[in-house]
Amino acid sequence: RMPASTPAADRRQRASAAFSLSFLSLVFSVTAFSSSHWCEGTRKVAKPFCKGQSSGDHCIRFNSPDANSSNAVQYIWETGDDKFVERKFHAGMWYSCEEIVDEGDEKCRSFISLTPATDQGVLWLSIVAELLYIILLLIGAILMSVEMCYYSTVIDGLKINAFSAVVTVLAGLLGMVAHMMYTTVFQMTVNLGPEDWRPHTWDYGWSYGLAWTSFACCMAAAVTTINKYTKTILEFKHKRKMLERSLRIKYMFPDH
Repeated sequence: RMPASTPAADRRQRASAAFSLSFLSLVFSVTAFSSSHWCEGTRKVAKPFCKGQSSGDHCIRFNSPDANSSNAVQYIWETGDDKFVERKFHAGMWYSCEEIVDEGDEKCRSFISLTPATDQGVLWLSIVAELLYIILLLIGAILMSVEMCYYSTVIDGLKINAFSAVVTVLAGLLGMVAHMMYTTVFQMTVNLGPEDWRPHTWDYGWSYGLAWTSFACCMAAAVTTINKYTKTILEFKHKRKMLERSLRIKYMFPDH
């Protein structure tokens, strides 16, 4: 039969689990915040005319060798979507990048400059909320690490535990608000943004999923911390009740 774990060892395991979840949440949030793959998709761009000897699927060819002559008749047999080429793009909180097909490179622009003027304030609020989310996650992780290495009274550990739980819950709420605000801003930019940026198709990228994974880890860390705090309080109440019971018995039946 396996020996039962002591309350102190159980508290240490819960503290380690909460710290690990909080640290993972911090790493994921920083990675997502600094990347530009929150949303990905394609944009339809009209094919340019082929220059010189260049040919291929990314430009429109002339039937006439005298391409610069205004009298030259151009027969473009391509119709419909064949006149366009799809360029991949990805966007984040800070900038949006679009591939350059011919050069195999990317052209990046500030996402704030692409956002409609009426929604730029919401985007800035989203960025500030995301920064506060990261700062509070860092504070929570530091408090949890201090609690793990703090070998003084259990009461002092409970105080740190309660404060780290409040900070982590507040961080999670800010992160949720920041992610939802960015989603709203991006959808408004898709509808009202510049003509030379609006995507043809788009979906959420890996950074967006990583940001919500960070939120899930943050809330799991908060629940673990609150659970640890509640269990410690219940242990104290149980010990006090047992102590009062033993004192009452000793008072009723004194040992002569």
